Amino acid sequence: MPRRKVKFVNKIIEKRAIAEAIYRFVIEAPQIARKRRAGNFVIVRANETAERVPLTIVDADIERGTITLIVQGVGKTTRMLNTMHAGEVLADVIGPLGHATPIERLGTVVCIGGGVGTAEVLPIARALKTAGNHVISIIGARSRDLLILEAEMRAASDELIIVTDDGSYGRRGLVIDPLKEMLEQGRELNAVYAIGPLVMMRAAAKTTESYKVKTYVSLNPVMIDGTGMCGGCRVTVAGQTRFACVDGPEFDGHQVDFDNLIMRNRAYQEQERAALERYEAALVAAAEGLV
Repeated sequence: MPRRKVKFVNKIIEKRAIAEAIYRFVIEAPQIARKRRAGNFVIVRANETAERVPLTIVDADIERGTITLIVQGVGKTTRMLNTMHAGEVLADVIGPLGHATPIERLGTVVCIGGGVGTAEVLPIARALKTAGNHVISIIGARSRDLLILEAEMRAASDELIIVTDDGSYGRRGLVIDPLKEMLEQGRELNAVYAIGPLVMMRAAAKTTESYKVKTYVSLNPVMIDGTGMCGGCRVTVAGQTRFACVDGPEFDGHQVDFDNLIMRNRAYQEQERAALERYEAALVAAAEGLV
């Protein structure tokens, strides 16, 4: 009997702006929706010539056969993705990739989301709460208009703390400030899950290390194939080389060499800046009818 061909349409079902340069996409991907777990990601290509970018699977609807992705337009590729609309089709959506987050009943856990990292920590908070944990979530952004997924995080948490750098919403400060206070006050925390900018995750791990609180961080270095073959996403953990795409993306934050990772992530800054400038120049030229 011939095998039934499986059609991967990768169609954008919905697109909605949730903050400045941050969009929520619902993508038709039934097989991925069935298999994804908290912590999994996909690798996406906008078109046949676009680069591959890893994006966390924020949510999935098995009945609709869809997954939810949240994209912040920072570089050329993410800005290109954010110009796409409902009804258009992505060239590739590959996954679910990476190890799922180990979910068990631990007690009191803290989920920290910095910036768009809130989108990545949301499925973890939901899974931890479903498993019977007391979930304390701390989410933050530079200002109120950049804060995302407040309602969703509130529903996934027993306690929610909001922090903004400029104090325009919630309390003023950094997302690690409430974590420090809880530890200094002697509150028993059984695990911390911190996702966001590298400097934030490094600070969270340093904060919890002396208290011996297990701390998980999700690493997102340069990633190309998602299979460990290219070696682009290599990270140093406990003095050994690991690959974020197949060994992660989550690791023990106390064992990650963040200084090395930050340096590696800056390796292609000039090329990334040049690619973005060429892309923006092409958009302007197209708008002016020059091409």
